[in-house]
Amino acid sequence: MTVTVTVPMDVRAGPRAGAAPPPPRPARPRPPLALPTGPCADGSCEVTVAAGDVVEVPASYGLGPIEVTAVGGDDVEMVAPVHGSGYSIAGCSGGGGVTSQGGGGVRLRCGTGPAATLNDVMRLTVVEVHGRTAALRIAPVS
Repeated sequence: MTVTVTVPMDVRAGPRAGAAPPPPRPARPRPPLALPTGPCADGSCEVTVAAGDVVEVPASYGLGPIEVTAVGGDDVEMVAPVHGSGYSIAGCSGGGGVTSQGGGGVRLRCGTGPAATLNDVMRLTVVEVHGRTAALRIAPVS
């Protein structure tokens, strides 16, 4: 009489030497990118904002949603995530950083007056400031 003994493999120990590797796991589908919504979603708008408001702009501008962090005097302060490996600002004070893999963020302080240019593709104008609210105009660079 022959007796066969089956020894369970400890899954924590991994596969046995010479055993076939487990089949690859199917990739998890990535959720679709959310398209911007709101009055600036198409890239052109004039909106009234206050601290805490978020303005979504097209991904082609290289920025994620722009969050207004403060409004006062003649200035509007904002922050936004940066998509890609760089960014540029002309006409506003600010700074930020990006990583070598892309991503990061930028902080802006823009005053009323001439338009600021971001990433050479977007114009941002603080049209006027009224106490704790401000009118912003966003448009593509022509």
